Amino acid sequence: MDIEQKQADLVDQFVKQASENKGSSLSSIIVDATSSPSLFAFSEILAIPNIAELEGTEHSKYLSLLRLFAHGTWSDYKSNVESLPALVPDQILKLKQLTVLTLAETNKVLPYDQLMQQLDVTNVRELEDFLINECMYAGIVRGKLDQWRRCFEVQFAAGRDLRPGQLGNMIHTLANWLTTSDNLLLAIQDKIKWADAMSESDMKHKKEVEDRVEELKKSLSLKKLPTSRPMSTSEGRRRSTLNLGE
Repeated sequence: MDIEQKQADLVDQFVKQASENKGSSLSSIIVDATSSPSLFAFSEILAIPNIAELEGTEHSKYLSLLRLFAHGTWSDYKSNVESLPALVPDQILKLKQLTVLTLAETNKVLPYDQLMQQLDVTNVRELEDFLINECMYAGIVRGKLDQWRRCFEVQFAAGRDLRPGQLGNMIHTLANWLTTSDNLLLAIQDKIKWADAMSESDMKHKKEVEDRVEELKKSLSLKKLPTSRPMSTSEGRRRSTLNLGE
């Protein structure tokens, strides 16, 4: 089973559980979801009305935890640790994996120093082991470890849940891209029309040149033809006299 199908099945499973429970029982569901090693998307669980009802209750910190795993990073957790539940090891690992995905959204070359700082990793060996074993083998990223340049070159990274307001920015970006593409297409069409016109003009000019060359050849041929000159009367008599003498 591929990672996408497995994740879709897990989402359906947790959505069903969250829809059938309320209050304190949702806390354990959220912990299970955020600890699951194959689940990296949480927006559908967040959208369940029963989950939203945790807001303002004694269990609201679990709603905040789910939001953190949907949109946040390990640094965000450290900054708000007082208002969030303590994390189990599987959750810590998951949040650090999600942190790598967030960094890969904006930069395809991730310096080792930045990664070590964001992930609380103390040395390069530990960082590379994490990227290989916990990220690339998990199928959430693909890339190249460049020890000489001390960076991770991202070739592929799984997408995270859209943050509030991010959809509007994406629509704006896509609209700008579409406008640019339309303008580029018009420019290409104008270039094609110009090229066609130039080609037609060149063909017309070539035909005119060929016609002139043919006319010139005919003219030169006519000038080279031998011409007979009519004999004068005296020449005629002279030739007649010569003939009689013979």
